[in-house]
Amino acid sequence: MAQNAPSVAPDKLSVNAVGKTFLTRGSSLVVLDDINFNVRAGEFFVIVGQSGCGKTTFLRIVQGLDQPTSGGIELDGRPLHGPGPDRGFVFQHDALFPWRTILRNVMFGQELRGTPRAEAEREARKIISLVGLAGFEQHYPHELSGGMRQRVNLARAFAVNPDLLLMDEPFAALDALTRESMQQELVRIVAETGKTVLFITHQIDEAVLLADRIAVFSARPGRVASIVDVDLPRPRTLALKRTPEFQAMVEHVWSLIAGADHDGGPPTGAHI
Repeated sequence: MAQNAPSVAPDKLSVNAVGKTFLTRGSSLVVLDDINFNVRAGEFFVIVGQSGCGKTTFLRIVQGLDQPTSGGIELDGRPLHGPGPDRGFVFQHDALFPWRTILRNVMFGQELRGTPRAEAEREARKIISLVGLAGFEQHYPHELSGGMRQRVNLARAFAVNPDLLLMDEPFAALDALTRESMQQELVRIVAETGKTVLFITHQIDEAVLLADRIAVFSARPGRVASIVDVDLPRPRTLALKRTPEFQAMVEHVWSLIAGADHDGGPPTGAHI
């Protein structure tokens, strides 16, 4: 009797031949060229590459803050032409409203959508608890540490229940210990919510720890030089970083980045 083949998650995001050219001072600058890949539902997909390769520009296009010069992007089969509540965005800096309490910061997206106040507050409190900040609802951003503020930023993005979570180096401004703590928190939260994540980082070890797959962008103009399956077991903890398998994956991704950019370097995996 034939066994059923393992199910494969459907595509959540489809990127089709996306290119971006900026016109400046009478000349053109090609930033992205023929970007193609799909992100599966529930997948943690990470993009890495040298500075200036167009990673943030690409994420802005997915968010709808910028438009591609060529090609297009679909979310659940729907073409994207501008911002929408189906996408949540977490920036490098927390960008919280200093005059709002933590609770009201997290409620902000629901308020914009016209959600009744009682329902918005109930959902916000649940998300605040999920990110480990129960008890801080009435505090203001200036009363929290950098790591706690970034937790609030995560909570605000999750509170609108987006179909896709976009994260642009969200932990880059944190110290090393806080960054590792936030990585673990993000792994836990994504596992609990099942969200699809598109994440940008310069840290190769961060990419390997978080990702199901990693897209390596070449130097400008950014192209997809390679896509790597990260076949390390989950759940992943910081102890995984000390294993030979993890270090081998870090060195492999480093070699792909170096090859894509024609510029080798020591495979430390620390930062690119």
